Amino acid sequence: MKSDTEKGYRESKKLKWLKEILLLIGMLVFSAGIVFLLNEMQDVFKISLQRYGWLAFILLFLASMLSSATIFIPAPGIAFMLAAAVIWNPIPVALAAGSGDAVGEMTSYWAGYAGKKIMLVDENLSAYQRAVLWMNKYGVWAIFAVALVPVILFDLIGLAAGALKMRWWKFLLPALAGKVMRALLIAYLGHQIPFFISHFVR
Repeated sequence: MKSDTEKGYRESKKLKWLKEILLLIGMLVFSAGIVFLLNEMQDVFKISLQRYGWLAFILLFLASMLSSATIFIPAPGIAFMLAAAVIWNPIPVALAAGSGDAVGEMTSYWAGYAGKKIMLVDENLSAYQRAVLWMNKYGVWAIFAVALVPVILFDLIGLAAGALKMRWWKFLLPALAGKVMRALLIAYLGHQIPFFISHFVR
């Protein structure tokens, strides 16, 4: 019985990693598709995309906000950021994406604050309990640290912070700092994509 349980756990872990890898591949393909469409639009309509950077940053803020606001279904916010960083300056790209991401995370905070029963907690109960433990032990530093790492489910930290009745600005500010720093790294990597492609294509 124990071996069957362990086998099922290992298979579940493998399936989870497979989903993560497929999600990453899909995100990169989606980003490449956006860049291709934008470049085609620039060639067809004879316009300079650099002139519309301000509009791109507003749309990126909204896309990132909506992406992180979806607790149940993840949206491709990072894909939009990678695509935008290929074309525009990575610093304003990161500021727009990171701030939108942090604002969107307030949905999980308010859900936890209101004491709503979220399916996400049931499916990740041990991870949620660990998030509550981190919040009790490290407070705002836990929020900042987890916001820096894209692979950790930040929604659980938001739910825990809300459930513990932390003040909203004490959650938002470290989340904003961590999300912007993470976005700077991702945007810089996205900005270097054409260089890497041209290097390997030669």
